Formats: sequence, structure tokens, C-alpha cells
Amino acid sequence: MKFPLPLTLLVAGVAAVASSAARAADADGPWWAYGFFGPPAPGEKAKPPVPSVIGLRPGENEVEATRPRRVDGSARTFSLIGIRNRMDVVDWFPDEHPPMPRIIKHGSPSLGDKAYGCALCHMPHGRGRPENAPVSGLPPAYFIRQMQDFRSGLRSSSEPRKANALLMVALAQAMTDEEIREAAEYYAQVPATPWVRVVETDMVPQVKPTGARLFLPIEDAPKEPIGMRIIEVPENVEQFEMANPHANLLAYVPVGSIKKGEVLVTTGGATVVNGETVPGKTIACTICHGPDLKGMGEFPPIAGRSPSYLVRQMNDMKNGTRKSPYSLTMLPAVVNLTNEDFVNIAAYVSSRPGGN
Repeated sequence: MKFPLPLTLLVAGVAAVASSAARAADADGPWWAYGFFGPPAPGEKAKPPVPSVIGLRPGENEVEATRPRRVDGSARTFSLIGIRNRMDVVDWFPDEHPPMPRIIKHGSPSLGDKAYGCALCHMPHGRGRPENAPVSGLPPAYFIRQMQDFRSGLRSSSEPRKANALLMVALAQAMTDEEIREAAEYYAQVPATPWVRVVETDMVPQVKPTGARLFLPIEDAPKEPIGMRIIEVPENVEQFEMANPHANLLAYVPVGSIKKGEVLVTTGGATVVNGETVPGKTIACTICHGPDLKGMGEFPPIAGRSPSYLVRQMNDMKNGTRKSPYSLTMLPAVVNLTNEDFVNIAAYVSSRPGGN
């Protein structure tokens, strides 16, 4: 595999830092980025998710489950049963994206009644949810490479409780090369429009995790200090849970984190002392992801994307659970970063204008 010049230089330094990656890891991980409040108990790990029931669930109110629901701006109606149907993904605004191929809307036929349409989690517009990945506007070659990494064991989560990472491995292994290509080409055509609003604050709503590890605000609970975290929640919980692609996300970040992140992202933290440039603790993100962070070549766009997702990926690369050749080029950039650095970088990157 041949890399552009900046990556060739980075790869040369991987061997020197790879052995120190684990030693450089913080004692306290960014558990919040994975939807948890603290570290796993000894031996605690996720089991592969059981496919959700399609149709009425045991003990469920049939009237409420089948009641037609609407979202602003759409002439369509769907019931709760339809909204959560993993094998026929709801589409409120079909005119806003290309026609969805079978793999996106219905999932792989090879899985039978255990199939998941890609758009159930990543949504038809590809923006994803905080607990998933934003995939709109990704270069097809990058998308395909990630699916191949899931298949081969080169990509997994460093958080053993993250069940949907196990699901992604199973889905990637079930998909054909043609299905992966179709998914990659579909999401590459969908514009990466922003839907995360980043707000600096000292105090945040208390939150609770769902089974999918999405944080939701606790109604009427007093606010609490944000600490060194990013709290990412839907701005309108009801609309978000109806899979409305116009229901945006709100990311609370610590005061001052955007400015601190800008320094790390644009210069790597380098300083000038007596007229001499002193390298910082990392490598400027703009070298590979482009000056506007909207991607460059096969390197993915990261501007305006979920900060929870960005932190998870930096942490996974630092901890060595993303280990493909391209992922290893990130190791020199993340090996010396602390959780506070992760927060600052994600706050800045997510605050930047997205798009292709």
C-alpha cells in the first residue's frame, strides 16, 4: 500500500511509538464517549445484540404502537412499529437523498429475518446518531476499507461493553463485496450537512443512557458541572426518536475547549521559542484531513461530525483496536494525547462547518 508523502513520514515513526501507546493511555478513559459513566467491571463485556422484534412487542399497547406519527415538513406518516423496523427503514424525506439500495433500506438478504438496513442506525442521510458513525460524504474507498477492517478483525472498539461494535462486525461479515460497494457509493453521494450544534458551558443537564448507549437529558433534574466531558444529546428527543433527519444534536463542551482544540488541530500544539518552532505533542489534523477538515483524497471529512464519535475513534486508535495500516498512521498523532486533548480536539472539529 502506498501512502501520500505526509503519511509515509508518519508510518516510519509508528514502530517507535507503538509500544508506548498502552503506557501513554490515561487511567480514566473517556467512558462518556461510549455511553457509560465509568469503567467496566472486571470481565464485563457486551454480548452481540439480539435482533429487535419486528411488529408488536409483548405487552405493548397496540393502539399507541400503531398510531400514525408525523414530523414537520413531511407528508408521510409512520407508526412506532414502522419507525423501529430494522428491515424496512423509515424515510421521512425521500427527495433529499438518492434512492436507497436494498442494503441500505432492508439489509443483507443473507441474514434473513436477522437483517438490519444500514439506515436504521446511520439513517438515510448518513449523519448517524451519537452512538453510531456519521457516514455521509465519505470517500467510497475509505468506507470500503473500514468494512473490510470490521470483517478481518482490524477494527473493533476498545470499550468492551460497546455492543453495536460487535453488531458492525457481524454485519460486515455477512455483506457481500457488492453490497459493501453499493453502501459506500450511496453514502458518498449524500451531502455531509451539519447537524451538531456545539455549545461551550460549565453546567450541563443530567443525562441517562438508553440501551443503545445514547444519552438523553433527565427532565426536571438540576444541572451538574460538565467536567472534562462532552455531553451530546438530541435537541428534540421526541423528534429524534422518530428518526427525523431534521432533528439536530446538541453537544455541550467545556468552556475554552474550542480554542484549545484549534491550536492542536491546526498546529499540533507547536510553539515558537526564540524564533525556533518547537513541535507540539501531536500532528496537525489538517495535514491529512485537509485545511478545512473536509477530507483530502481517501482521508475522511471530520468537520461538523459527532464529537462523541471522534473521541471514540481517537481513543480506539490510541488503544490499538483500530490497527489497519491507515489507522496506524494516526498513532503518532494520538499516542501522547490525554482525554482533555480528545475533548478539546473534538470540540473544535465538531464546531467547524461540515459539508463536502
